[in-house]
Amino acid sequence: MSEAGMRERGAIRLRLPATSANLGPGFDAAAVALDFYLEIEAEPAAAFSIAASGRDADRCAGLEDNLVLEVYKRVLQAEGRPVVPLAIRMNNGIPLGMGCGSSAAGRLAAIALAAHFGRLGWSSERIVEEAYLLEGHPDNVAACWLGGFVAAACEGRAVKVAQVTPPAEWRAIVALPAEPLATTKARAVLPASYAMDDAVANIQSVALLGLAFAQGRGDLLHMAMRDRIHQPYRAPICPYLPALLPLAGREGILGAALSGAGPAVLVIVDHERNLERAAAAVQAAIGEGELLLCRFEGEGAAVSIREQEWERAGAGGSSAA
Repeated sequence: MSEAGMRERGAIRLRLPATSANLGPGFDAAAVALDFYLEIEAEPAAAFSIAASGRDADRCAGLEDNLVLEVYKRVLQAEGRPVVPLAIRMNNGIPLGMGCGSSAAGRLAAIALAAHFGRLGWSSERIVEEAYLLEGHPDNVAACWLGGFVAAACEGRAVKVAQVTPPAEWRAIVALPAEPLATTKARAVLPASYAMDDAVANIQSVALLGLAFAQGRGDLLHMAMRDRIHQPYRAPICPYLPALLPLAGREGILGAALSGAGPAVLVIVDHERNLERAAAAVQAAIGEGELLLCRFEGEGAAVSIREQEWERAGAGGSSAA
């Protein structure tokens, strides 16, 4: 590609937040963004290359079996557009295979790259829909692209999202086991059907969950994060969960739940002033595991093209194309 052609297409920068989905009873329906990120800079090149830093850098830098590259190529090919080779610089802050939304962030990044370099002209809504079709559930992709706490539902390929900004004083602790867990394995332990009592209990809890985030009702979270649909079945393969659920109501801890499909566990703390004590209680309960102390991210994916000022993808339906 000529130098003029490379300038015409323009380099792009992306920053996509981690997410925690399900949040107890919100199975495939609720998620929240967290303030650690997948960051990517990309520009046209003669051949594909990835210079990666951060978590799991070796895996992120591989050109084979790379989620970002595979989805990028697939989207362009499906739209009948040429596959533009990219030089990518990536800094990954999202643990892979832990239930922190790494696959949602990777797929959304790839789709945004394809929309830009393929001149697809896709809106934010279209990008979320395409990511949902690849991801299989809408909560993580909606929270990653739009930020904040989201409730998401699907009708056909359309994704409908309601979003609120989490209370500014709340904090989060993500407890990370040493080994990742494949979502397919976590899905495989779930039953094919549920008792009506369990379904009703989850409906009640998830209704409280959305209002608790919207109204800053930390007093509701202990009950609002109770689940009878997936966590009881995943607890044997996510050992941090039974260790941390009993901490709700102590040391400023409002509630705990699997992060996504696990094995990580999300713990919500009422205020910064209690974060250190809460983290000590979590560490004592799990032993050697790693803790990420973080905030909820009220904004979604950030996109900048060339020298333009960064835009928030979730604000005003701005396009990544």
